[in-house]
Amino acid sequence: MTNLKRQIALKVFQISDLLLMIFALLAASYAVNFQNLTISFEQLLSMRVKLSNFAILLVLLFAWRILFGLFGLYTSKRFSQRRKELVDVVKAATFGTLILFLAAGLFRISLVTPLFLGFFWCVSSIMLVLSRLILRFIVKKARLRGHNMRHMLIVGTNSRAIRFARKVEASPDLGYRIVGFVENGWTGNAEFHQTNYRAVVDFKGFPEYIRKNVVDEVVVCLPMKSLYQKCADIVALCQEQGIMIRFLSDLFDLQSGRSTADHLGDDALVSIHTGAMYGWQVFAKRAIDFTLSLILLVCILPLLLFVSVLIKLTSPGPVFFAQERVCLNKRRFQLYKFRTMVPDAEKKLAELEQFNEVSGPVFKIKNDPRITWIGKYLRKLSIDEFPQIINVLKGDMSLVGPRPLPVRDYEGFDQDWQRRRFSVRPGITCLWQVGGRSNISFDQWMELDMEYIDKWSIWLDFKILAQTVPAVLKGSGAA
Repeated sequence: MTNLKRQIALKVFQISDLLLMIFALLAASYAVNFQNLTISFEQLLSMRVKLSNFAILLVLLFAWRILFGLFGLYTSKRFSQRRKELVDVVKAATFGTLILFLAAGLFRISLVTPLFLGFFWCVSSIMLVLSRLILRFIVKKARLRGHNMRHMLIVGTNSRAIRFARKVEASPDLGYRIVGFVENGWTGNAEFHQTNYRAVVDFKGFPEYIRKNVVDEVVVCLPMKSLYQKCADIVALCQEQGIMIRFLSDLFDLQSGRSTADHLGDDALVSIHTGAMYGWQVFAKRAIDFTLSLILLVCILPLLLFVSVLIKLTSPGPVFFAQERVCLNKRRFQLYKFRTMVPDAEKKLAELEQFNEVSGPVFKIKNDPRITWIGKYLRKLSIDEFPQIINVLKGDMSLVGPRPLPVRDYEGFDQDWQRRRFSVRPGITCLWQVGGRSNISFDQWMELDMEYIDKWSIWLDFKILAQTVPAVLKGSGAA
């Protein structure tokens, strides 16, 4: 497909998405007002539209167009997974519904009720998803018949290049035809010569080859350390002729990291991150944390006042206990808890170190003599943790995340992989709390934190919050 044809197809696709959103508006309007509709559908279509309503519709369409672009709905999807694309589409439809909700409040659109928004979200999500599935089906059939093919030249003949080529060939629906490899007569390259792949040119003949042959994309699979200058020359040659260049993401032998492409002005950046929590999802998690924490704080305020009075009446000393903890990327903050120990508890810690009952750098004993009698019950039901909602509101913590550790415990870490738990904001509850708390070993605790970081999603947070309530009521593993 030529660049002009692609641009035309892209514009048609963008317009069709906006038409689907208009259809979702009409469908939601008809569904919500079906019982009260006294005119026929033909009469409804023939009604005059107010200029103000038309202006609001244009604003919505403009906002949706920008939103869909931000979610990457119009970027090339040849190498993207179908599931990821559909998830992005549903996310875009969800935020599109949020934009409609905000517009309804701003312009006082009485038609937009919660039921209307529900219908609109369902219809828009289904229609946008179906349009992608239909497009993928049509494009797949076209590519299998030899249409819309892109010619790919792979630079390098090492094992990485061979492995990548086989993956491309195993997915003919991607629409790639490998025209050959760039081979420079390396020694010890027996693996490539045992394959049926063909070396079409060497480094010296590369410039002439791309001048005279059809090449849509060049994939560089060279070792960057030893052949950096050659890679730079190849990139420069491809840029001059407008040929797309791709690099494999495992240039640095990443094991748990993921890479994304960003730009800062004219500079292209490859960002490497671990775990699933990055980008707009961090903002969404923070928004949910703040909203739920504010609601929760208002609801439990009478309980907080009652516990404060109870602590003050039964034990000398302050109501709250503040301790320096380690949070996101080794930052320090003051964590708040209801005081459950005697006022000089931290000074007595050294005397009790020999009785520590858990492995690793953390300190816990079941019958800690420093705990007050009321503190025992507060810990059993985790009520002592409630003031940490203030930490969540301040942004030091999240509702769900690895537990923030005291500086003493952090300094006792002896393995760097365990420190990856500090790459996300700490939380009040996590998999450790719902999986046994003090009954599991330190190594299991760290592994659960890694599992949370790697598998994180908004839905996992809600699942952990739902499981935390029965775990706290049972008091299992509390110490």
